[in-house]
Amino acid sequence: MSQTTPHDPHLAHHFPDAGTQFEAGKLGMWIFLATEILLFGGLFCAYAVYRANHPEIFIYAHQFLDKVLGGINTAVLIVSSLTMAWAVRAAQLGHQRALVRLLAATIALGFVFLGIKYVEYEHKWKEGLLPGKRFTHQAAAPPAAAAPADPDPAPVAAAGDSSVIAPAARGPAGLASPSTASQEKAHKVPRNVQIFFGIYFSMTGLHAIHVIAGMITLLWILRRAARGEFGPRYFTPVDLAGLYWHLVDLIWIYLFPLLYLIH
Repeated sequence: MSQTTPHDPHLAHHFPDAGTQFEAGKLGMWIFLATEILLFGGLFCAYAVYRANHPEIFIYAHQFLDKVLGGINTAVLIVSSLTMAWAVRAAQLGHQRALVRLLAATIALGFVFLGIKYVEYEHKWKEGLLPGKRFTHQAAAPPAAAAPADPDPAPVAAAGDSSVIAPAARGPAGLASPSTASQEKAHKVPRNVQIFFGIYFSMTGLHAIHVIAGMITLLWILRRAARGEFGPRYFTPVDLAGLYWHLVDLIWIYLFPLLYLIH
């Protein structure tokens, strides 16, 4: 009487073993991630072209981005990559409770990222810092510079005194002081500044959609992990979702300095 081995419920019929199925799934995920890089690569090329042709737009517009909130979001995603990698390791070792907690922590950090991004978007909306025809922001007029007090006033001619020589000028006539000139330059709005915010919302908005997609995927995996479906013999969905989440984090690490820091 021949003895048959029990069929693995997670093994598809067209794969000879679980190892082959895992490698095939990982190869498919890497191909998908390559298409994602091509998608964002087009936006990065647009950023490079417009920045090379209109540097004054990026120098002016980047000052309206909150570097503190952007830095916090960068730290949030870096920590979420740590918890996601830790979750994959917990699945490989069969630590079910740790897997559930780490997946929940990763999802919670995703919500934190989106909440901070909402605060940034709300500020742009209220200030009219929007792409295209919706850009209605008006720079505040620079404060009027008070006339500096003359440290050495010209002596008043006494009665009976006269001179045919005009008094010397106190400074270069017709030139603004350096501080006033710099203030006016800082408040001057360059033409087509809405191009920057078009690129900003396109890149960060598309990234936010990917964060939401990653969170939905992790919620599905969290539900399955709570039922105890993953362990040392089967953890492929956790591993593949981790690859996707790491790519999302990596894209933001490039977006943050390009949009918030470089000027």
